[in-house]
Amino acid sequence: MKTALITGSTGLIGSELVNLLLESNQYEKVIAFVKRDSGINNPKFVQHIINFDNPTTYQELVKGDDFFCTIGTTIKTAGSKEAFRKVDFEYPTQFAEMALKNKVKQFLIISSLGATESTGNFYLKTKAEVESFLKKMNFESISILRPSLLLGERKEFRLGEKIGGFFTKIFGFLFIGNLKKYKPIESKNVARALFEIAQKNTEGYTIYESDAIQEMVE
Repeated sequence: MKTALITGSTGLIGSELVNLLLESNQYEKVIAFVKRDSGINNPKFVQHIINFDNPTTYQELVKGDDFFCTIGTTIKTAGSKEAFRKVDFEYPTQFAEMALKNKVKQFLIISSLGATESTGNFYLKTKAEVESFLKKMNFESISILRPSLLLGERKEFRLGEKIGGFFTKIFGFLFIGNLKKYKPIESKNVARALFEIAQKNTEGYTIYESDAIQEMVE
């Protein structure tokens, strides 16, 4: 039985993933790194309330088998590009460095559809820079998931996701062929794909586009 490590455990995908990990016989322990008490009461669940900006205080705690990085925000929520980059680039790369140093075998992370360093979109460029950073790291397995627009009940309101969900219900049949990967995807399906990929122990660096993620759980 394995030990799972997760950051972003209270988010849209992370919360779904934690439930899967706790219910699974594959994991004997689920360790979450959080800013505040998550309120989860389960004998398999261990949470470390940390100051993300002071990695020396928790780097020795990043020990296990599979690290799931589901942390993320938006520029609007973070308040600035600098604050956004701290959450979406600095924290994931910090955890990756600590995980590799502590001999964690797998690192799985949520990126975004359209991530590329050649874009002028700051959000997508940052996601691509994280991917490039991870590609240079010597984990046994690195899995990059690039979901399209996420559907699910967030604690925070995101107008774009609400609009996307509305139009998907009406025009979902249009997302076929080359457009299939742009179809909005349920957060619970992304969480399920993360879980399933971790059990495959695929060696090397693998990117999963949104349509592949959806097909994996159908």
